[in-house]
Amino acid sequence: MKKILYSIFVFIFVMQAVFASNIDVLPTMQTSSNAQDRVWVGTFQIVWNDLMDKFTFGIVKFPEGTPKIANELNRREITTDDINDNCYYKYAGKITKNTKKIIEKGIKKKFNETSDILGKLNFNPTTESYIIYAMLKKDFKFTTAFDKLGKSDFRDTQAEFFGISKRSKDDLRKGVKVLFYSPDEYAVVLNTESGDEVYIYKTANTKQFNLIYADMLKKQLAYNGNRRMGNTDELKVPNLKFFEEKEFSELEGNRIKGTRLKIDKALETVKFEMNNEGVKLKSEAAITMMTTSAGPRAAEQPRLFYFDDTFVIFLKEKGKSHPYFALRVYDINNYQG
Repeated sequence: MKKILYSIFVFIFVMQAVFASNIDVLPTMQTSSNAQDRVWVGTFQIVWNDLMDKFTFGIVKFPEGTPKIANELNRREITTDDINDNCYYKYAGKITKNTKKIIEKGIKKKFNETSDILGKLNFNPTTESYIIYAMLKKDFKFTTAFDKLGKSDFRDTQAEFFGISKRSKDDLRKGVKVLFYSPDEYAVVLNTESGDEVYIYKTANTKQFNLIYADMLKKQLAYNGNRRMGNTDELKVPNLKFFEEKEFSELEGNRIKGTRLKIDKALETVKFEMNNEGVKLKSEAAITMMTTSAGPRAAEQPRLFYFDDTFVIFLKEKGKSHPYFALRVYDINNYQG
């Protein structure tokens, strides 16, 4: 009997590991995580900002103790000022029988998209309830499509790569700006037709995204080498594709101080794809709440910008102060879907 129970326990444990999320979705760039692979996108911050602006009229606190992620979100590290109006849709208001249809029509009209999370929310509450929702959508091309380089190793796993090889046309090099370079750490920016900037930074740094981003900018300022891709320089970037959903359970079930509102659901999804042609990003976030009772020279040697080990990506609109997306890639198996 003990052997049977043990076998059942092992089976459950293995199945949980198989179906567990491999990429941690973070609410802010400041959030710490032990996950090797993690992603942040500003969609949930947009929703939280509307919570502060339209419901609490100030920072969000919980009477029984405010979790760290709520305090981080209260700092507003990104706002809609950092994102073009054409790239997001948001809605905030009381839940009625028409609310779901209003949001579905809104994202259909603006992005020709459907939702991955609205079906998971309760639009027939038994008490007066509210929803704050946002979708962030990006779909842009590189200034020139990079070459497909085929399969090669990402650490010890085969992956499809794109970039610039010795046989590539010189025009491709104009689409890349070098931020800095050393044999072990380097960073580039891939130019796009839309004005979005794709930063790719090869580093094993495990700190929070905001610290990694600051470190990258610091090294960029200190670099005195050639900012252009030289004729012998090469670039290799793996194709990336994934979908993740995260429920922020630390926020759920908490009553918001100074209001009669209690957070019911707090969700975010991230769908991301990058290949030789460009980037596609779709992210949704929602908070539902219910009312409660009161209460300069070319390098002599070729520089090999091979992103074939741990690296970080940041997406930022040109001229804006903050990025709207960050991704740390460690296990390439998570991105070959």
